[in-house]
Amino acid sequence: MNYFAHLVLSQPTIESTVGNLLGDFARGIDQSTLSPAVLAGLKNHRAVDRFTDSHPKVKAIKQYFSKKRRRFAGIALDVYFDHLLVNHWHKFDPRNLDDVIAEFYLRMEQGQTLMPGSEMRRVTSRIISHDWFGSYQDIDSVAEALDRIATRIRFPNSFDNAIEDLRRNEDLILNVFEQFFPQLIAHVESLGFEKRLAID
Repeated sequence: MNYFAHLVLSQPTIESTVGNLLGDFARGIDQSTLSPAVLAGLKNHRAVDRFTDSHPKVKAIKQYFSKKRRRFAGIALDVYFDHLLVNHWHKFDPRNLDDVIAEFYLRMEQGQTLMPGSEMRRVTSRIISHDWFGSYQDIDSVAEALDRIATRIRFPNSFDNAIEDLRRNEDLILNVFEQFFPQLIAHVESLGFEKRLAID
């Protein structure tokens, strides 16, 4: 899952926001320096990724990607799942989407001082200033985001134009997502990493 979905699956606190985003920036971070609440968020992020990557239906749709892009299908699906979550928000959450996005941005901004490493602060600042979550509603913005990711891969690849595979299989992917995401929500609830912390 990508940034937006990770925050949807987090708790409504600054520490949880930081921890659930930290999974993508945790390399080289000394976890012993993290607060219990941030560390619980990081564990939640990793549990979400493990469940997503091992889910049979998610693994199956990767086979519908062209051979030249199949290696990066997981990356493409992570971003596209955010697109689907934003555009089918009412199926999963009764809250107003714009209000939710605004709250996420506020907590990300307030959590800057808790973020270990300048890269995380730089990327999260860009998410806010360029309204990445709002832009996920537009498929062309998703295509641009995927092409930017392709340019950051440090070896020759054929990941560019990955949106072609997503558009070609959009009905199938939406069907899988609508089945998979409620299961992911239930999985996070059953683990209760962050809720256990609140009880303790």
